Formats: sequence, C-alpha cells, structure tokens
Amino acid sequence: MANTAPRGALRKNAGPTFRLPEGTGARPAIEAAGLVKSYPGARGAARIKALDGLSFSVEAGTIFGLLGPNGAGKSTTAKILSTLSTADSGTAAVAGHDVRLHPGRVRQAIGFVAQRPVSDPMDTGMENLVLAGRLQGLGARDARARALELLERFSLTDDAGRLVKGYSGGMARKLDVAIGLMHRPQVLFLDEPTTGLDPEARADMWAELEEMARAEEMTVLLTTHYLEEADRLGKRLAIVDQGRIVVEGTPGELKDALHGDAVAVELAGAEPQLGRAREVLAAVGLLRDVITDGRFLRGRADSGGAVLPVLLSRLDAAGIAVASATVSRPSLDDVYLRHTGRSYAEGERSNAEGEVAA
Repeated sequence: MANTAPRGALRKNAGPTFRLPEGTGARPAIEAAGLVKSYPGARGAARIKALDGLSFSVEAGTIFGLLGPNGAGKSTTAKILSTLSTADSGTAAVAGHDVRLHPGRVRQAIGFVAQRPVSDPMDTGMENLVLAGRLQGLGARDARARALELLERFSLTDDAGRLVKGYSGGMARKLDVAIGLMHRPQVLFLDEPTTGLDPEARADMWAELEEMARAEEMTVLLTTHYLEEADRLGKRLAIVDQGRIVVEGTPGELKDALHGDAVAVELAGAEPQLGRAREVLAAVGLLRDVITDGRFLRGRADSGGAVLPVLLSRLDAAGIAVASATVSRPSLDDVYLRHTGRSYAEGERSNAEGEVAA
C-alpha cells in the first residue's frame, strides 16, 4: 500500500506501509512490514527481542542506510531480508520476491557482504572472484572478464595474483564487496562494510563504495553504526533503536528538522553536579530538550552563540564548575538524541550491556 505522505518528508515511527515512487507504480526494491524477531536469553532468561515491528521500504536505485548503535537490530534485519534468518512475524520482499515464500529467487537477485570476511585467504584475489562467479552460474570466460572489471574498479589489479592472506584489511574488504558484485545483483546488502578498518582505509572504502553505486546502478542496503558513514553514503536513512525505526529521511532532512544549534556543557570535578546544573539551565529557560549524558548536559537553542555565555554565567554564579562548552550545527548524533532521548554514545553503551540483540 502506498504511503500518502509527500515524497521526501520525514517519517517517524513508520508503520507497516510501503512508499512507492511517485508516478511510476513501481514496487520498491526492498519492503519490510512489522518484522519481529527474538532470540533465547542466556540460561533460561526471558527472550531478547531484536526486532519489534520494524517497517520500511527502499526505492530501486537508492543507497538506503540503516543507522543505529551496535545491537539495535540492523544486522538481524539484513539477515532476514537476505534469507539468512527468518522473522517470527511480519512480511518482507526483496526485488519483488517474498523472502519467506521464494528464498531461492531472492538469493539469485541479491549480493551480500557480511561483517566477517568471505574470501579464502589461501586463494588469490582473482581465484576468489572467479569461483564466486562460477557459483553464481557464470561461465569461465564471463567470470574472468567480470573479475578483471571489478579488480580494476576496486584498485586491486596489481594484487590479483597475490594470496588474500597477504592483503591489508582495506584490500580484503574491497575484495569482499567485489565478490558480492560478481553476478550483477539487483540489490546489494552491505552489513557494516567498514567495521575494523582504520580511518584511512575507511575513507578509501567510502570513496570506492560511492563509485560502485554510480557504476552498478543498483539498490544498496547499508547497515552501519558509524554516523559519518551514514551521512556520507546514505541517500536516505532510517534510524534504528531497540528494533524499531524511529525516524526516516535524507541526511539533510533529518538534520534540518532540528532547528537551532546543539549546545553541550561538560561539568568539571570528581562528582559533577548534574542535577543542580540541570535545575539552573531550566531556570534560565533558553535551552530545550535538555538531557544528561555522562558528565555532559546537552540541549538545543535557537541561537547557541548568544545563549552559551548566559548559561556559563548562571552556572558560575551557582558555583558549578564547567570543564568545556561547545556550540555546533545539528548532526546525526543530535537527530538520534532528539528521537530516542539519549545520545548515540549512550545508545552504544546500553546495547553493549546486553539490553537488545544485534
């Protein structure tokens, strides 16, 4: 069923409806409606709910990002959509095929790049690619031609004859993506594609993925817990928190919806007076959406540059020591804060403690 909201509008707490491209009647490349998935708890404990009614749709040709902390439910979603796992309830379709009724058709239509390496370290880069192509039904000549094309695209031509065990982390990750592309899939799943890479290799990988998306003209579902990665690569994003989509839109739309500036005040001292400081800021009345995050008080103001000196003066008058204070334009971290009531770092910490499953 088509969503009647204007195209490009933000969607919060999206329900089990699908948005079709305007004027085309085309079916989305990916559809998920009301997905629920839980896992057994440790030692007889209550089951852990990884997905709690998750719903979204992806238009064909889009790089769509699922952004959320580790443990938010992103990888579980990717596994269900790629037929590697089965939802407890809800429906999903990829490339027009129901993932539960026609898993074989889905697998033929997709490429999947998992978090863990898929290449054989004791084979060369070329051998890994040709084998992947043959397994996907390509003839020997076509598989080699496609492998040469992808080796060049990912700047691996000079290393095609080397054993993969000698590749750097960034090179091995590029090879994993190339393996997922061998059969020219309609939909490519990239599950945390740059996890474990150093900053330089990560930036290089982002550039390669951007070029890949332009060249292949496919639909890409990217799961990531890196804010910068989602901001750069995702043409449209859905923020996932505790197994649900909390808001969806382009990176620009999500940030622009937060009017004003982000203000952060870090308190000093062995035992910062967070409660007292929050009372002082509330009395000033110039800061909204105030939350505590470790030693920080965070909020929003219409003009952060003008408000900050007033806040610091009031805190000083109250005898509350401040270690640092910043004003910044809205970021995806602020978007996450606005829609979940906690900072992104706090969400990472909470999930690491086992509140939700991956």
